[in-house]
Amino acid sequence: MRQPIVSVMGHVDHGKTTLLDYIRGSVVARGEAGLITQHIGASEVPLEYIMNICAPLLEKMRLDIKIPGLLFIDTPGHEAFTTLRKRGGAIADIAVLVVDINEGMQPQTIESVTLLKELKTPFLVAVTKIDKVPGWIPSKGCQFSVSWEGQPRSVRDDFETKFYRIVGQLAQQGIESDRYDRVQDFTKKVCMVPVSALTGEGIADLLMMLSGLAQKYLTERLYVTEGEGKGTVLEVKDFRGLGTTIDVILYDGEIMTGDWLVIGIKDILVTRIRAILKPNPMKEMRVEKVFIPVKSAFAAAGIKIAAPGLDKVIAGSPLRASRSESRVEAIKEEIREEVSEVEIATERDGVLLKADTLGGLEALIKTLGGLGLAIRRADIGELTRQDVMDIRNVPKPLVFAFNVRVPDDIAEIASDNKVKIFSSDIIYRLIEEYQQWEKDAAKRKEDDLLASVSRPARFRILPGYVFRQSKPAIVGVEVMKGVIRTGRKVLKGGKILGEIRELQASGENISEAKAGEKVAVSIEGGVVGRNVSEGDELDVFVPEEDLKVLSRLRHRLRGDELELLDSRTARAEQGRR
Repeated sequence: MRQPIVSVMGHVDHGKTTLLDYIRGSVVARGEAGLITQHIGASEVPLEYIMNICAPLLEKMRLDIKIPGLLFIDTPGHEAFTTLRKRGGAIADIAVLVVDINEGMQPQTIESVTLLKELKTPFLVAVTKIDKVPGWIPSKGCQFSVSWEGQPRSVRDDFETKFYRIVGQLAQQGIESDRYDRVQDFTKKVCMVPVSALTGEGIADLLMMLSGLAQKYLTERLYVTEGEGKGTVLEVKDFRGLGTTIDVILYDGEIMTGDWLVIGIKDILVTRIRAILKPNPMKEMRVEKVFIPVKSAFAAAGIKIAAPGLDKVIAGSPLRASRSESRVEAIKEEIREEVSEVEIATERDGVLLKADTLGGLEALIKTLGGLGLAIRRADIGELTRQDVMDIRNVPKPLVFAFNVRVPDDIAEIASDNKVKIFSSDIIYRLIEEYQQWEKDAAKRKEDDLLASVSRPARFRILPGYVFRQSKPAIVGVEVMKGVIRTGRKVLKGGKILGEIRELQASGENISEAKAGEKVAVSIEGGVVGRNVSEGDELDVFVPEEDLKVLSRLRHRLRGDELELLDSRTARAEQGRR
């Protein structure tokens, strides 16, 4: 039985990295550095350490832990679920959803919950930063129950208010939850463990719950298949002396130097393993330069592999290793079947999707499907000129680029061809940008419509402000209601008097004037003293077709405009009777 693979997810700055750093650091602090093993993109916490730190709790809960430890994936949460995928779901067996007690659920937290639900991955919630609750008295490294007993009543009340706010927010996402020591049935409620990665409070509780839940509910999943190794490519990197290498999370079986290696998504690569490397213990994996060559590796583990032809491999690709060359063709078919499981119902007039990995593409397809967006094509890799040319003539030319580079020259070509690109390394941000764009696009369309029609308005000619009597008449006016614009016809007593040619304020030409403003207006067709006089009130003429447009856009009209519009509609209705 291998150790469960644990993914740590949540909103940025809620304490994911600090939590892992505390667990790793506490092992070193206890002088047990030899027990913890660092992997590529993962940290293994052995059973001995769990038994040591959790002993009082395990005795209290009468738990006998038999799993060999926990393997925490040290990657951003979304990568763990959009890159580290296998047939049937996520590589992670169980997840920890990190939520800051003082900030509650945030957009990335909700995105994480959505991914967890989609992939049916069991999880628990680490309610972090409890030491930041005002007045909290820290008890370094203690179980949560010990810390809780030492808190004043006012602090407990504040804690409970914030804690149950998160319970309510999870309920809104369809998740029933409660504090882990209050949960009776773990199959029906998600347990929440209060922790501080700064003081270590609740860390023992978290490790105990992870171990206990994994052992009770995931045992069958944790048995490793003998022989053929199965994994997922985490990253493709150049490594001095070895050329292009791949960082792999191995989740099943065994892998050895000399094995046949089958990797791929669209183009399947068959090669042979030249070298397997592991990092030195307790080193930061993403910057480590020194690795130890090994002959073999067993699941679950993070390893670096060197082999010919790896430069064409894409992160997120499924990987299989076999001793026997005769198994290669069958394995290729297995991989093709796995990759083909990403189902896309394509439509000619849909949008274009680009992602860096197969899992990322799958997550994007599901998310956009929830918005009702049709998909023209979904592909892996950075955006190209051909992609832009392909999408430019559809009714709504949109590109969603998830975690892929959009070169400047391609962005410029897209802009020239009126192709809108939404680009981010977080799916919820892509969706937010799209929704805002849709909202803005609808507003822009309404703005254009409002600018094209005559809007209801009334203005009064101010006594003593006749600047010219005719051809055209130029007078000073006060706008009483609505908005007056150039090019609009005006009425007096229900009959067309003339047309507004120009508007001026402080000697400058303007295009419109609103209620309450005093401006000079030139009226073509108006003759002061004959068909119009000082003190007269004039209305802007609104044609029947413009009235229909304004009725649809009532939500965009001012209150004084609505008053005039309703008055005009009422008079028209009365006239028809």
